[in-house]
Amino acid sequence: MRHIATFCGSCNCGCPELYVDDAAVPEKRIVITDDFGQRIQMSVDQFSDLVASARDGVLDEVVPA
Repeated sequence: MRHIATFCGSCNCGCPELYVDDAAVPEKRIVITDDFGQRIQMSVDQFSDLVASARDGVLDEVVPA
């Protein structure tokens, strides 16, 4: 898997990370791991929708400015 980003990264606690698994089937190419050993797999299109929604402010109520 190709590492894209680490979210937090300041604590050595197993921070959430974003990967692209180029060997996976297209529906499972994007991989997000958390610090509890779980993972989410989604397609590039699904991830693009998530990013677009975040840019549009859909998640603003979850994370205070």
